[in-house]
This record gives sequence, structure tokens and C-alpha cells, in this order.
Amino acid sequence: RGRGIISPRFSMNGHQWELGVYPGGELHARHTPRSSTYLAIYIRLCSQGSVTASFDVKLLNKFGDLACRMRSPAINWRSDMITEWSWPQVMRRSKVLDENRYILDDDGTLAIVVSTKEDATAAFVPKNPLTKMMKGMFNDETTADVCFEVCSAEGKDDDDDGTKRAKTSTSFYAHRSILRGCAPMLAALFDVEDTGPMISAQISDVKPDIFQYMLGYVYGGSVPKEELMTHAKDIINAADKYSIVNLKLEAEAVYLNSTIFTVDNAMDNLLYADAKNCALLKETVLDFLAENSTEAINNISFADFPGSVVKDLMIAFDRSKKRIIQDHCSDSEGEDNDDDDGEDYSLMRVSELRRKLDGKGLDVDGSREAMIEALKNSTALSYAHDATD
Repeated sequence: RGRGIISPRFSMNGHQWELGVYPGGELHARHTPRSSTYLAIYIRLCSQGSVTASFDVKLLNKFGDLACRMRSPAINWRSDMITEWSWPQVMRRSKVLDENRYILDDDGTLAIVVSTKEDATAAFVPKNPLTKMMKGMFNDETTADVCFEVCSAEGKDDDDDGTKRAKTSTSFYAHRSILRGCAPMLAALFDVEDTGPMISAQISDVKPDIFQYMLGYVYGGSVPKEELMTHAKDIINAADKYSIVNLKLEAEAVYLNSTIFTVDNAMDNLLYADAKNCALLKETVLDFLAENSTEAINNISFADFPGSVVKDLMIAFDRSKKRIIQDHCSDSEGEDNDDDDGEDYSLMRVSELRRKLDGKGLDVDGSREAMIEALKNSTALSYAHDATD
């Protein structure tokens, strides 16, 4: 439940969209536990701008015939807010898997056709120029008031006299006011007492190309997916050290999607996730261990297993057990679990915890326990505030 497959972005009517398919149901507070026995689908606007459009989504069987059809009302989709439309109960998962219905192709592929109708009266809204202006200020020496000198690795011994060549550095120009708002830990490298036309700080623990990606991200830029895949751990390390949280989480997600977890790399990835506070990576590795427990016990040394992760491992085992029970009972009409009311954080997945924290304007970085504690404190404060009204 809550584990989906996200499509590559696709273009329709000049806008970029993505489609999400959740075979075990979408994890959302407004959905009942029984939703986990249904296939769920959502569609989301990914590109900048605003558009009013409705969608027609069809599930086709292996012969191309219509198996199921959903429509959305006309929605004002906007890029400055997360706008999506979901169908939480498209079809029972048992029916999708029923070979007699021929819904899945021979290789298990589910065919989904998406069409859209854009409202002809929708007003054109130009993009907010702030992002473009911010990007234009990146590494602009003429307007900058601070400079990062990012050192490259020290050269090898000189062939003639055995001396080491001096370190080289790359200069990156920035604006203290922007750093204070978007990257406080980078801003803190400059003494508040320092004044002058250009103040410098030295960076020796991040490679120049990685620092360029990170600082560019602070100025509203993005890191190409290929570069994120190639340098995922370097970017996570830098973003974690300097608290560029969104970039860290983006690199973490790309690393997850590009990594095949095995018993050979599970422990290394778990230790790395624990060290860098990558809660989603940690959850994924623990899920792998829970689902492959026999193989893990026989092939992995748990001598270095961090004690702080034991509770998360127990949660992973509990989730795995409940998922098996749900799969066996997917067609039954059993009673709903009263504990799953949308506010029970104990078994909630990391992505959903982060979504709830972001919706409340809270920090989305941190361990699973820290996120749950922050949500509980926020709920308690909300109850206390309501009680005083």
C-alpha cells in the first residue's frame, strides 16, 4: 500500500504531466483501509503555468478492449501548487490479476490510455519571472557580495623534485541575502562582522562540480537526472552537510530508483542511510531485509547493525506481515482496521510522513522517529489551540 510506479513525464497540449499507478492502493488519510485492495491512479501537472483541463483515463485489456474508464472534472491545474487528481478505487487488485479477465499483458504490463480536453476559455498566465531572475543571478560576479573558493584535490608529487603541486580552487559567486534565506549553513560560513565588496570562504570537502550543482539548486536551478544518477552519493553528502534538504531528498530518490538492492549491498546501503539520515533509503533497505529475511540471515553479517535501526526493522517486518495478510484477504469483506484512521503515524511510510510535514510547513529531513515526533507535537499544539478558542 502506498508504493507506486510513476511514469516518465509526458507532454499533452504543451504541458508536462506524470501518471502514478498504485497496485496496492494509494496511502492517503481520506481513503479507507479497504482502498488498499484496489488499484489506484493519479495524474499530476509537472510543468510551469496554469491550465484548466479534464482527463479521460482508460484501462485496456491485452486485446486492446476497454476494461475500465475514469473521468475527471475540469480542474484548474497550477504549477505553483501541487495539483493532482486521483482515482483511489479504480478496480480491485484481484480482478486486475485475474488471468480470466485478460487485463494484464503476457509480461504483466497494464495498458493505460490518457487523453485530455483543455478548456478553450482558460486564461494564459505567464510564468512568475522570479525563478528566471534567480537563475540569472547564479554565479554573477558583478552583483555578488560573497565568494566560495572550492578547492580541487591536491595534485600528485611532482616528477622532478617530489614536491606536491598547490591545490587549485574554483570560484563561485553568491549573494549573502539569498544564502541567508535559502541556504543558512552556507551563509554561516561568512562572519557577520565581515564587510567589504567581496568576502571569501573556502570549501575543501566538496568537489567543484558537485558544489556547482548544489549552489545552482539554491538559485532555483535543477540537476540533470543523468548527473543525479552518476553523482547521487556525492550530492547527498554535500546537501546533507550544508542542509540543502530538497536537493538531498531528490538525490536520495534518484539513487533509490537506480539501485538494485541485494544481500551483498544491503548492509552498506543501510549504514550509509543511517549515517546521512536518509530515511527513505533506510526504509527501502529494511523492507528488502524484511521481505528477504531468510536469505539475509544466511548471507549477511549483522555485527555492524546499528542499534538505532532495530525499531525501524521491526516496523518493516510488521508492514510486511500485514501486507501478506491483506493480499490473502483482498477479496473478503472483513471489517476495517479501526487503528488506520489516517493519523496513526507508527506504520506510515516515510514519503507520507514527509508529505504531511511539508503540508504543515515543518522540516521534512530527519529520522523516522524525529518526523513522527514533529507531527505529534504539531497535532498536540493544534488541539491545544482549538481548546483555547
